Amino acid sequence: MSDRASASTTLDISDCGDAAVRVTCRTADREQAWHTVHALSGWLDARRHDHHLRSAIATYDAVLVEFDAALTDHAAVRGLVRAAVGARRPTRAPRHFDIPVVYGGDHGPDLARVAEQQGIEVDRVVAIHSGQALVMRCFGAPAGAPMLDGPRFPHPVPRLASPRAAVPAGSVAVAGRQAVVSARQAPGGWCVIGRTPRTLVDVDRDPPAAFAPGDTFRFFPIRAAEWSAYEGRLDA
Repeated sequence: MSDRASASTTLDISDCGDAAVRVTCRTADREQAWHTVHALSGWLDARRHDHHLRSAIATYDAVLVEFDAALTDHAAVRGLVRAAVGARRPTRAPRHFDIPVVYGGDHGPDLARVAEQQGIEVDRVVAIHSGQALVMRCFGAPAGAPMLDGPRFPHPVPRLASPRAAVPAGSVAVAGRQAVVSARQAPGGWCVIGRTPRTLVDVDRDPPAAFAPGDTFRFFPIRAAEWSAYEGRLDA
């Protein structure tokens, strides 16, 4: 099933399991796709309780709409999605976060690897990574980690041939043309170039994270001796 969102954008709506609908934005403009699915997600989230939705999770070009199958069904949710096409959707001013990072050493075991792969010096890797604000595109694993546009390295960064069994919370990593900060300890195959003392996600607080898609992150280097001065929750 497809619904025309604009002259150059199509939304493909399909059932996904027993209690979800997937909406994919088809367009040649990747930025437009991202804006479209996140606006749709916000519109649906604002009506979540009225329509028995559990969540509306947007990524780069798609939204997974989960619902309570005991109270509604695929047809009703597809109809709600169609009603959202062309509707006025909520806007939110982006916020900015400055993230302290200890680069290299035990905190960034792959920093030298990335420098070698890129054909540049370690200091240049740090300068590029911390040299511009990076846009958060969506929440990722584990536990709501911010998935960011990657820094402008000369080449995409390969993933590790053998993923680590445990990557600490706060690890600052890169892969391909993306960047991420780990919210919780978990296995991972991205190249870890540093670590932040900030706590990004706290499940005991509401909301658990201060950031959302569309916000910007800028990293800045600190010395390992400064770690304790920056420990604590990341707040707006």
